[in-house]
Amino acid sequence: MTDLLAAANAPGSPQGRFWGLIPCAGVGARAIPPGAPTPDLPKQYHPVAGQPLVLHTLAAFAGVQRLAGTLVAVAPNDHFLDSYRSAAWWHLPCGGATRAETVIGGLKALLARGAAQHDWVLVHDAARCLVTTAQIDHLIDECERDSVGGLLAHKLPDTLKTAVTGANGVRVAATVDRSDKWLAQTPQMFRLGVLLDALVRMGAVATDEASAMEALGHRPKLVPGGAQNFKVTYPDDFALAEAVLTQRGGSATLERFKGKRDAVHPTGNPFF
Repeated sequence: MTDLLAAANAPGSPQGRFWGLIPCAGVGARAIPPGAPTPDLPKQYHPVAGQPLVLHTLAAFAGVQRLAGTLVAVAPNDHFLDSYRSAAWWHLPCGGATRAETVIGGLKALLARGAAQHDWVLVHDAARCLVTTAQIDHLIDECERDSVGGLLAHKLPDTLKTAVTGANGVRVAATVDRSDKWLAQTPQMFRLGVLLDALVRMGAVATDEASAMEALGHRPKLVPGGAQNFKVTYPDDFALAEAVLTQRGGSATLERFKGKRDAVHPTGNPFF
């Protein structure tokens, strides 16, 4: 099997190489639009602006020239992406029952194929299909020399309330100071070996990579992302994502896989 470090033609870094990892093994039942023609299809494969949602995500990662490659961690027996292989990314059935298990499986797969413990890995939600190449590059710029790493995040813009539930329904308990509150987004960028250890220690309760790093005593860097980098979670989110992608010209996502690193390869991934 070809060694990924030898095969990847992305520029190197004295701080280690950069890898993308997209956990793509979930179902996301809450997001399936009512009346969808294929309600059993995982949300990341439902069409948005003319293409499966996850392809818009992968198009953004394909534009990041510093990435040595991006691994899409899918569930066992998931063959949806078999027809969409690219020079910039590849997929493996290393997904688990939870997000943390899927990321752990993906990190181990990267190590098994030549990635180094000190390399950086950028973990990104498959359903955050509005992330841009510029945002990913900005995260790398901000974190590649950081001692911990960091994540894209969005400063909380709305007034925040806590609630109490009683006989009269759900009521406001208090207004919370929002000045230091951020909405965690992805990608989240950390050293591969340290992140793997953090996730193994914390287990399935880790809802994101930063929380696992925090449990080890680290303080990840918050890098401003944007309001449009939201995760498609509910049916209404599909319409909003479609509107943004259409405005950007997102219906031509596959056409954006161009050039030496980004050409679609119908016969398979050149990393293998």
